[in-house]
Amino acid sequence: MAKELELKYGCNPNQKPARIFMKEGELPVEVLNGKPGFINFLDAFNSWQLVRELKAATGLPSAASFKHVSPAGAAVGLPLSEVEKKIYFVDDLELSPTASAYARARGADRMSSYGDWVALSDACDVQTAKLLAREVSDGVIAPGYTDEALEVLKTKRKGGYNVVRIDPAYIPAPVEHKDVFGITFEQGRNELKIDNALLENVVTDCKTLPDDAKRDLVIALIALKYTQSNSVCYARGGQCIGIGAGQQSRIHCTRLAGNKADIWWLRQHEKVLNLPFKADIRRPDRDNTIDVYISDDWMDVLAEGTWQQFFTERPVPLTREEKREWLDRLDGVSLGSDAFFPFGDNIERAHRSGVRYIAQPGGSIRDDNVIETCNKYGIAMAFTGIRLFHH
Repeated sequence: MAKELELKYGCNPNQKPARIFMKEGELPVEVLNGKPGFINFLDAFNSWQLVRELKAATGLPSAASFKHVSPAGAAVGLPLSEVEKKIYFVDDLELSPTASAYARARGADRMSSYGDWVALSDACDVQTAKLLAREVSDGVIAPGYTDEALEVLKTKRKGGYNVVRIDPAYIPAPVEHKDVFGITFEQGRNELKIDNALLENVVTDCKTLPDDAKRDLVIALIALKYTQSNSVCYARGGQCIGIGAGQQSRIHCTRLAGNKADIWWLRQHEKVLNLPFKADIRRPDRDNTIDVYISDDWMDVLAEGTWQQFFTERPVPLTREEKREWLDRLDGVSLGSDAFFPFGDNIERAHRSGVRYIAQPGGSIRDDNVIETCNKYGIAMAFTGIRLFHH
């Protein structure tokens, strides 16, 4: 391990010099392949903290897909259904628990995950490496790599794929510093432990939080702890299915995350699963085309005739009525918010995407209105009393 590592440049090519270093001791990371940059390491260190905490909270291998210092997805290593395997493009692969975690993390929002940084809570095995090898990704951080996995990863991006090993025993100092405009900020690290104990204060008429809902709420809250604020996260089945990050308005977070959750669910519609793609269409092009097919822009694409680039025959449109009918089947979704909901409109929007369980700090002067809106839809909501801002 080295004391410092010189980087090509900072956030942008004009920002030089750039490095990461330790004032005392050695860096807890080792670059096994490639040459990670400034933003790569920001993603690496934030995403590693997220998956480390997910593993500690759930006991399951965990993975995160990061872009621009926020997660596009995060998940634990539960088995995938046949439909999930198909929409995540892994139905032809053997999946270990770690590979399943990453397939879920990337699969939730594949467009945002394009060119991601990956974090794994456990050593990268060959199944996970083979999945990484065929996706567009910048790099990966993990506590270790099997020899076979490392051999696979070293062939990616013409040998330039970024592979970082972190010491899982590393414990950072309790006080952290950040320089902005030549001025140093100092604060205590956010060492808040997120677990089921935060979900005990259920303030709604509906008091029921099933075990799987508690798990998903914990996943959502841990993801939010490392998401640029304001942020809201929808989770279901052991994974985040929609994350709204970095919005100035809480309702915009809820809408953005809800729209992503809706797309995740619509990808499982029979018409989407059976789109007649040409055999040679790349996965990123499929992702982009599916996104357009689901959107209101699809009729324009049909009119222009550009569908012929991707399909063997003209696809049957997914009508607005069919979308709404399918979305009405989405249920059992958990939602976390990094700060309180100021208005009931957030609950109205969340309900449209199948939300049944909510965890948020509480403390708004309009808490009564938010609780009343939850009661209208039979939603169980816990006040955690803890804000999770991250900047």
